[in-house]
Amino acid sequence: MRFRALLIGTASGLALLSGAAYAQTTDAAPQAAEEQGEDIVVTGYRASLAAALDTKRNADAIVDSINAEDVGKFPNTNVAEALTLVPGVTVDRQFGQGEKVSILGTDPALNRTLLNGQTVASADWFILDSPGRTFNYALLAPQLINRVDVYKSPEPRIDEGSIGGTVNVVTRKPLELKPLTVAGSLSYLYNDRSKKGDIQGSALVSWHNESKTFGILAAFQRSKDRLRRDGLEAYGSITADFWNGANDANTSSLATPADPVPGRTYTGNCTGACATTLAANPDAVAPNAFGTSYFEQGRERLTYSATAQWKPVDELTLEFNWLKIDAKYNNLNQSMYSFAGNTWNSAGALTGIEVKDGIVTSTMLNDGLSVLDVQYREAEMHSDTYHAKAGWDGGNWDVNVEGGISDADGGTKRQVFLEFLNKADYTVDIGGAPGRPGSISYTTDVLGNPAAFVTDPGWSGNTVAKPTSDKERYAQADFGLDLDGPIKRIQVGYKYRHHETAQAYAGISLTGLSAPASQFDPRQVKDNYLSGIKGVNDQMSDRFIISGPSMVDFLEGRTLPTPSPFAAPEFAAGNWEVKENIHALYGQANFDVGGLRGNFGVRYVHTGFDSAGYVCNPGALCTAEADWAWQSAKRSYDNVLPSVNIIADVKPNLLFRFAAAQVVARPNYADLTNFFWLSDQVLTGAGGNPDLKPYKSNNFNASLEWYFAPRAILSAEVFYKDISNYILSQTVPEEHFNQSQNMVSTYDISRPFNAGSAEVKGFAVAYQQNLPLGFGILANYTFSDGEGQDGRDLPYNSRHQASLSPYFESGPVAIRGTYTWRSKYFTGIDRGDEMYVRDTANVDVSATYNFTPNVGLTLAGMNLTDSEYYGYANTPRLPRSVYRTGRKLLATVNVNF
Repeated sequence: MRFRALLIGTASGLALLSGAAYAQTTDAAPQAAEEQGEDIVVTGYRASLAAALDTKRNADAIVDSINAEDVGKFPNTNVAEALTLVPGVTVDRQFGQGEKVSILGTDPALNRTLLNGQTVASADWFILDSPGRTFNYALLAPQLINRVDVYKSPEPRIDEGSIGGTVNVVTRKPLELKPLTVAGSLSYLYNDRSKKGDIQGSALVSWHNESKTFGILAAFQRSKDRLRRDGLEAYGSITADFWNGANDANTSSLATPADPVPGRTYTGNCTGACATTLAANPDAVAPNAFGTSYFEQGRERLTYSATAQWKPVDELTLEFNWLKIDAKYNNLNQSMYSFAGNTWNSAGALTGIEVKDGIVTSTMLNDGLSVLDVQYREAEMHSDTYHAKAGWDGGNWDVNVEGGISDADGGTKRQVFLEFLNKADYTVDIGGAPGRPGSISYTTDVLGNPAAFVTDPGWSGNTVAKPTSDKERYAQADFGLDLDGPIKRIQVGYKYRHHETAQAYAGISLTGLSAPASQFDPRQVKDNYLSGIKGVNDQMSDRFIISGPSMVDFLEGRTLPTPSPFAAPEFAAGNWEVKENIHALYGQANFDVGGLRGNFGVRYVHTGFDSAGYVCNPGALCTAEADWAWQSAKRSYDNVLPSVNIIADVKPNLLFRFAAAQVVARPNYADLTNFFWLSDQVLTGAGGNPDLKPYKSNNFNASLEWYFAPRAILSAEVFYKDISNYILSQTVPEEHFNQSQNMVSTYDISRPFNAGSAEVKGFAVAYQQNLPLGFGILANYTFSDGEGQDGRDLPYNSRHQASLSPYFESGPVAIRGTYTWRSKYFTGIDRGDEMYVRDTANVDVSATYNFTPNVGLTLAGMNLTDSEYYGYANTPRLPRSVYRTGRKLLATVNVNF
């Protein structure tokens, strides 16, 4: 309560001051240009940057903005990639392009993305991603966007739910464009790793009448990309005493000693130096399984949108928006790995081992298990959003009413998973990591021989469906009153949101099959497989792959049981739904007195949710429908969220901003459920927690902005976030029925918990300027120091981040380059290990030649360095996921009339 009183009291006192600072210059940047006799009519990239600076300067909060260069021409092919030019914004590129955005060192789940101020329902395609509160920016067609505003400090009128920041994507409106606007593009996109190219295209038509009382806009965009991701993967980790009998099978790789342990089976040939090293390093860590990964995916997205605006009288504006997205994300993943940590097939196979500084750098196995896991997934995403708005402007007062619905469904419609086994002699060597992540050497040509891998009749794989759905219903009413005096405007409003998110999970286990991989149209990988990843050998880069559709054909010719949620415990527990009702009231006052302006107010929010899902009955084996019960948990909580934003004109071109606020972020939907999955072979798993509390944070931001020249800025920003109820995954032992062993086993299960407090603090500096001879530059650097309770790292927080974007624009020619870099970051807990991604850098370049003011050609190169995504467990010397996705080359013809 003291914090809230301080916020509102401070803002009220400042708003009543007069003459405390220099009076603000209205639209100072253009005015300064006019005073210097400079032509302020700019086009292209310079116009986009100038508009973004105007948005930032005139905002009543700490805001950064990105504007489209022209109608239908956004600066990047992916909105998330464009956001990397905003100080404090980073993206994760696990699949080669920006999909998840972090703001000021916070987890992507702690930020909100709105479309014209409202939530858009979405569904993830990746089978391992459960529905959450993150937004996949790959779904947005950049051609539809006017600008993107990043709010780093909140205002009471803006939806709550973000700790890092709120991204508001603003689309084009017909009454804001020319009477008739026609824009379009035709592109060809080529990926040098997949060696495939595709046609892209977009079209936009906008019209309004001469009196600007009625206008319509329609747009369409088709995007297609066939990507390929090559890499090395490891699945979990084990300690060296695994080969010394510390496992459920109680099998030791050591030769039978003179005094054998009663009940232990000694089957191995680990003698001499092997036995000495193993005995001396029982806690040394090794990959549980290690091998090569081949992932390919065809991404096709069709986006339709329409907007209508009507002003039947001067005071009334009616608006209707429609957005539809249809996307396909079919993908094929083939992991071929040595399974040195398999309890039943490799526990006694060790013949040689090397250890350095607590890491098992090399293992030799005699007749050790290798596995080819192949998952062919048919994945889709569909979204329909309808938004209606009515606004009445009564002169010094206004009323706004709006509402809408947004429905999405998607996920994996069908996965066919076959597992092929092989026994062979091999050596795994990760001693050169991280520079040379690892290699596998076989004594015979195993990786190039599809007949050597055969499904096990005991368990050959599975076929599953894991669809998801996401729905949003909302309605709001806002009233504003303009006043004379220090308080310039008062706004009050109410908003209701109803959200539903659900996941279904059903499948069958495949048994009784004994099929070699050679039966499924095998072929050798292309000659550039694993290119750029150092240390791999010819055996790894010449491996075979099989056909996903051929696996589907193989199963469709057989009589199989009907997929069921109760065919496996992880299927049943993967069925859940969360319903959330939110009521919000706000009051906000905007002030402007002397050289001070800004806003202060409070937002009150009531949140109630119902989390439901299947839970296994106590003592049951969890193998039949009768073993499960559908249970629900209801909770509610209230939050009072005060905030204040103060802007002081220190000098005509020097602004100081200060912001303070209490904010909340709700837990991910999947985290609130009883969902869990199990891996019977390595005795690990993960699940949800319906008892989670929302994140809470006291946020403080301050910035200094110096507009030292027309369309130029030098700024510095500091931020501090004091977060409570921080949610992190923790690994705890739990007992569950093990289908592979037909007994109850103890698993290490990772679940989210409110892990206590956390804080994020740091600063950002940014520079932007037009230079002589048509050159210009943008640059920024952000330092973010974040840690949780007991010094734990926070997910997706990079301590250092930088971007540099020089450009040249003169006459018909425009050239732009972008370099972005972020330091290592923590991503979460997996199988008991703390997962990180090494520092990454990315380079993009584009060049445009405008043949006429209306027609231009753009050539762009993305990810020109073919940057490596290097994930690791605890230390870079234990690689977990090392990927490269290739360079993309794009040629585009743009027309704009």
